Amino acid sequence: MNNTLTAASYPSSRINKEQAVNLFRKKNILELGRMAGEIRKDKHPQNIVTFIIDRNINYTNICTSKCKFCAFYKEPQDKDAYVLNDNDIFKKIRETVDLGGTQILLQGGLNPDIGFDYYLNLLSAIKEKFNIHIHAFSPPEIFYLADANSITVKETILLLKDAGLGSIPGGGGEILVDRVRKKISPNKIGAGIWLKVMEEAHSAGLHSSATMMFGTIETDEEIIEHLFKLRDLQDKTGGFRAFIPWSFQSKHTKLNPKGVYGYYYLKVLAISRIVLDNFDNIQSSWVTQGIKMGQAALSFGANDMGSTMIEENVVKAAGTQNVMADEKIMVKLIKDAGFIPAQRFNNYDIVKFY
Repeated sequence: MNNTLTAASYPSSRINKEQAVNLFRKKNILELGRMAGEIRKDKHPQNIVTFIIDRNINYTNICTSKCKFCAFYKEPQDKDAYVLNDNDIFKKIRETVDLGGTQILLQGGLNPDIGFDYYLNLLSAIKEKFNIHIHAFSPPEIFYLADANSITVKETILLLKDAGLGSIPGGGGEILVDRVRKKISPNKIGAGIWLKVMEEAHSAGLHSSATMMFGTIETDEEIIEHLFKLRDLQDKTGGFRAFIPWSFQSKHTKLNPKGVYGYYYLKVLAISRIVLDNFDNIQSSWVTQGIKMGQAALSFGANDMGSTMIEENVVKAAGTQNVMADEKIMVKLIKDAGFIPAQRFNNYDIVKFY
């Protein structure tokens, strides 16, 4: 696979915002699914559905952002606040490697008591001890580190990359519209900064994923605006490897849900596949939707089932716990849906077929 960062190719005739909103609102869900499925077939004609074996390691739950949609963060004085030490993290990585894992997802809160050396030393130590890809530190974390240490975002990214950072997750994307962000996460970076961090990462040679969390207060038009901002940046950098939309999980949070159910999730997934013509991969979010809905997503434009998720804490804290016990369940779900299962690396090269 060619991993050079270049602008993705796209059709000469592309869907525009007005067309996307009309499709999203009016098109029959089965027709939307058919359209999205055809695009997936064009991009992935071998009928392969991929997944990765990895683990989410949340190194701290202390966070100054205090997003209203989050049930995971803690105040420093809370009895269950924590910062993981190296040995705790190494133990989790060893378990991941023993289970055939090829990647760790490392994310945490915006913790003012953690110095930059913690991040750099941790990355270096992991790369010394383990042959594993580090997918870590979303745009809010990177910007927070840059600001706290009075250096540029570019300098921050290069230092993290030199220490062992392999790619960047799309966390903190939520909805890339500041009207929404000011209400649900007023202390977090705005949409423009999120996009700028991603652009800097791509220019530094790091790929990333992109995400969208929907189901809070956003409108249909704002969902579409989010997708077009991602499409525009992908035209410019070609640095996004995948897009993952998921619905807001409300339990134990300060927000009430809009009432987003499976029908709406599949509509969002399908319109995402239709709009994001320059993204190769769209992930199914079985962690928030459940494994059966995650399986159904494969007929609505998704070509990847994400991760077996050996460990996950953030969605779990919001009251949703869907479990994929091991890769055998993942393989069966994919086969039963009529696809060929394959374990992949972060760059979508194949580890093995089943």
